Amino acid sequence: MITLIARRFALALVTIFIISFIVFFGVEALPGDAATAYLGQFATPESLNALREKFGLNAPPLVRYVNWLGDLVKGDLGDSLSRKESVAELIGNRFRNTVVLSIAAALFAVPIAILLGVIAGLTRDKWPDIIISLVAIIGMTLPGFVNATVLVYFFAIKLNWFPAVTLIASDAPVSKLLPNIVLPIITLTFIMVAHILRLVRTNMIDVMMSEYVQMARLKGVSAIRIVFSHALPSAMLPTINIVALTIGWLVGGVAIVEAVFNYPGIGTLMLRAISDKDFPLIQAIAIILSSIFIGINLVADLLTLMLNPRLRTARGH
Repeated sequence: MITLIARRFALALVTIFIISFIVFFGVEALPGDAATAYLGQFATPESLNALREKFGLNAPPLVRYVNWLGDLVKGDLGDSLSRKESVAELIGNRFRNTVVLSIAAALFAVPIAILLGVIAGLTRDKWPDIIISLVAIIGMTLPGFVNATVLVYFFAIKLNWFPAVTLIASDAPVSKLLPNIVLPIITLTFIMVAHILRLVRTNMIDVMMSEYVQMARLKGVSAIRIVFSHALPSAMLPTINIVALTIGWLVGGVAIVEAVFNYPGIGTLMLRAISDKDFPLIQAIAIILSSIFIGINLVADLLTLMLNPRLRTARGH
């Protein structure tokens, strides 16, 4: 078991290293460079050369990558060019805000998705299953910004129940942040539920048709006990990874939803950094979000191994 965990950690570290390479040289391939973005309209050939020398941009790309990676390992994310601030300070509060939004959405989405998936699986091809599956298909096919726009139109403009956009500062306390994020939470919850419940439904159908469930029925085990003691635990194991994938997406893929609601999160900051060609900020956010995504999936993979002895034994060989 320890060997398996060590392998997973080693693979995660290698993946992060590969992603860091892709992120750095992907950003390097964007038009312009950091000096041009820093000076903007005041750029002259002389000032550009001086600033490139100051930033070390005249060094070969591979040398700059090694230096950047070394600083990254030491926890130094560099300085934002367009905002003239430390990248770590810029990201701090906004990252917290995205985590608050993601956790709030996940706390609603995961239980709802499991409940609806179980109901759909137990009522296969009946009207509850048809309605739930239809809602899931809508949630999976409609882009997040469409859902967000519809919610804003009805609940903010027509009914005036919630604010259409978030107008508080990025460093506002969480207590003031929560009342302003009802619509973003609903938007993200809808998307998460749609993806997770489909897998739960499929797993429940497969488990309920399995031999050991049929045997339990023949032995006179009650339907409630079959569902909660036998079927549901077995159906949840394959769901762990899709939940992790969805939560990983939630942390790193909320940029569009944050932009619609003007939410002061890391996704909105990323979009503005791209617009400003703030390369150090783009690189830092990209590597942080990638590492979180890999970390969440690593935890899910280890949980699956620990909770499924057969899978653990098979992989051990």
